[in-house]
Amino acid sequence: MSGSFERVRVLIVEDNAHMSTILRKVLQGFGVRTVIEVRDAADAFESMRSANPDVALVDYALGDVDGLEFTRLVRTASDSPNKYLPIIMVTGHTDRTRIMEAINAGVNEYLAKPVRPVDLYNRMVALIERPRRFIKSGNYFGPDRRRRTDPRYPGPFRRATDEENQNPEDEVDFG
Repeated sequence: MSGSFERVRVLIVEDNAHMSTILRKVLQGFGVRTVIEVRDAADAFESMRSANPDVALVDYALGDVDGLEFTRLVRTASDSPNKYLPIIMVTGHTDRTRIMEAINAGVNEYLAKPVRPVDLYNRMVALIERPRRFIKSGNYFGPDRRRRTDPRYPGPFRRATDEENQNPEDEVDFG
């Protein structure tokens, strides 16, 4: 399937040159011809403006502006070049708290280091074949954080905080 990624432009935002090279080589193995490598968030924003990437691979720990803050800026800044840019967070931080922070910042996918090519490939295919719609709710803008829909759920409310908006007459028994 190497030819299927030949038109995809990938931005790598990684402060470690060695890791950036590894990611670039893996992407090239998939057939990606355009890979833009930058070391920090400021350069990433400039590259987004000039190269218009299709996907970004972003490290969690970048320096002054980390990957979470970069993702939030991409999603919410008024001068963001592309609020809908698919972002894969690539990091060695795999504890649940950090994963949830990344999801709540607006990343599309999360990938643990050391990166296995098959995992990166699967994340990229997921972005292309099963894109999630973007939502805006409260202080969040980004891909829908729900991975699946519960076919048993018939109502409009999906979160625990939505209960305050419900009338007792509207309650549905799921039992």
